[in-house]
Amino acid sequence: MAHIVIFTRRDRGVLPSLELLEHRISTVPASAEAVARAPEGDLLIVDAVGELVAAKAVCRLLAGGSAPVLLVLGEGGFTAVTAEWGATDIVLDDAGPAELDARIRLALAVARAAAPISTSGLTIDEPSYQARLDGRPIDLTFKEFELLRFLAANPARVFTREQLLSEVWGYDYFGGTRTVDVHVRRLRAKLGALESLIGTVRGVGYRFERLEA
Repeated sequence: MAHIVIFTRRDRGVLPSLELLEHRISTVPASAEAVARAPEGDLLIVDAVGELVAAKAVCRLLAGGSAPVLLVLGEGGFTAVTAEWGATDIVLDDAGPAELDARIRLALAVARAAAPISTSGLTIDEPSYQARLDGRPIDLTFKEFELLRFLAANPARVFTREQLLSEVWGYDYFGGTRTVDVHVRRLRAKLGALESLIGTVRGVGYRFERLEA
């Protein structure tokens, strides 16, 4: 269940189908002042039905935050929407519960995938290809970063060297599995005191360990 914040100027329901889904809903006036005081939500819905100018202003205020923005439109509103609005996705106000549920799930999944991974003092920011230890950047090659990101995104799951080659280097990579061991050794050296974040499962492969605080 997600917390959904709806920005609207209407008194009646914005998305009737939303009432059929099990989410916690907060409704906020669609104004700049209300945006500044709005509660945090997992998903933000902006009502643009009949209020395109106001909705665009609200969307642009919300864009760049960690929560995805779902824009609700009437049939005639599609031509007015451009990328500069900053919305994550759009949906018709009469969308059925199955479509709405799918759009919500996908928007939340994309937002989670884009969020930085942070654990045990290590932060991995995929959009900037930057990893940090206690705030200090780690000098990683592209493949070292990709290997660390993949393992950290799947904590406690064990991957064989063959699986890591396929996931990180690609199925068309012709090198041997030794390259995985070499990259793991280099990563551990760069992680220093946190080298044990990359654990070895003898006879199987490697996994990312969550260290005790």
